[in-house]
Amino acid sequence: MAITHSEILQMAEAVSQEKGLDKEVIFSAIEAALATATRKRHDGDIDARVSIHQNTGEYDSFRVWEVVADDDELEFPDRQKTISEARKKNPDIEVGGSVEKPMANVEFGRIAAQAAKQVIMQKVREAVREQTAERYKDKRGVLISGTVKRLERGHAIIDLGDSEAILPKSGMIPREGLRPGDRIRALLQDIDTEARGPQLVLTRLSPEFLIELFKLEVPEAGEGIITILGAARDPGSRAKISVRTNDSNVDPVGACVGIRGSRVQSVSNEIAGERVDIIVWSNNSAEFVIQALAPAEVEFIYIDEDLKSMDVVVTEENLSRAIGRGGQNVRLASELTGWELNLMTDQEAAEKQENEQKALVQDFMTRLDLDRNVASILAQEGFNSLEEIAYVPRQELLDIDEFDEALVDELRSRAQDTLLTSAIASQEEREPEEALLGMEGMDEETAHALAGGGVRSIEDLADCSIDEVLDIIDIDRERAGALIMTARAPLFAT
Repeated sequence: MAITHSEILQMAEAVSQEKGLDKEVIFSAIEAALATATRKRHDGDIDARVSIHQNTGEYDSFRVWEVVADDDELEFPDRQKTISEARKKNPDIEVGGSVEKPMANVEFGRIAAQAAKQVIMQKVREAVREQTAERYKDKRGVLISGTVKRLERGHAIIDLGDSEAILPKSGMIPREGLRPGDRIRALLQDIDTEARGPQLVLTRLSPEFLIELFKLEVPEAGEGIITILGAARDPGSRAKISVRTNDSNVDPVGACVGIRGSRVQSVSNEIAGERVDIIVWSNNSAEFVIQALAPAEVEFIYIDEDLKSMDVVVTEENLSRAIGRGGQNVRLASELTGWELNLMTDQEAAEKQENEQKALVQDFMTRLDLDRNVASILAQEGFNSLEEIAYVPRQELLDIDEFDEALVDELRSRAQDTLLTSAIASQEEREPEEALLGMEGMDEETAHALAGGGVRSIEDLADCSIDEVLDIIDIDRERAGALIMTARAPLFAT
């Protein structure tokens, strides 16, 4: 039994109301279903298009041909025409366009209706996914609230009201034990347009999630009076956040803690009881690190700016507190501050300093040909490199009681000569050998680039793979392979 035109309109209206979709989407799905039915009813491999009159439910069917170039072979003769043939009826048609011819409508019967239903539901799903992606496209990194709807293979499906999201097991706080019906907050981490199920991907593990929770619970943070600069977490166990205030009358730590700890407790309850330390940020790196390592007390800090690391000296009694259970406290402090932190006791610091002093003295003795006494005095006076000896103001060396002008000038001269010799040697190590420069297919620019990457000789090049050469210089694979084979040619000749 065929479906009437009025029933087509009723179908479009019902699905539109139920799914909250524009009728255009529904009519498009019905048209696609009718076009599919039309193609199946025809003997040949044709293409078809159906157009529904949305005010009456009536529809028109058209056979469609793709327009291809004259010199192209017709791969699908039943649904392709050459441009010259197509222009007989439409002089303005271009390659890639299409020509159409009205054809008889198929009866929209039971089989076609079933096909239409499948297509409609697919279109509905696609439309819903597109709407979801559009609605949330600017909300990555935003805090979202929802209800746990169900658990699937360890993942939680979260009902957001207008859509569903997935909180994967990898985004859950360990051992928090979510159950259907639980109200939770999470951070929108990603929108997975390829996923078959929920495409909104949430996380409760990221430091940003913790920061957003504090912005929600602490009005001063949400208003910008307090700035939360960073966070480090061991999810479900312990976390540290760094804060500062833009108003000298506001205590950033007190504001985040709240009256009787109410604010920080609310955050902690949301993240399975995770303990949160609130640290006052400082632009003084050492002071910031000291604050971050609390409750441990720090004795001294030695800073290496080049390596962005600090040797943090604590008493024997404070060492375990500074390290924390399983290294948790120092690890979180390191993540929060961005510095590599090396904890040590007074004795360990003294031993390290002594060993470094011995190594420095030995380096001065070897490279500057000095006796131990002079080398030791330089180290004791705080000279840590040949560059300092060579280029600090001359007076700084003259201010050393044991040094006279002749010794100072000799030290500076030796340091400068040693640095120059090292620079020349370093440059020579980056120069290609003559044989490599003269190799067939090699040019000077390529040879120097290879030498800069440690490939200075034909033998070095012969030992390389194509990928190793491409890691050094940006040339095509074919040329890299040809150069390697040329370098290997003498090996084959023997």
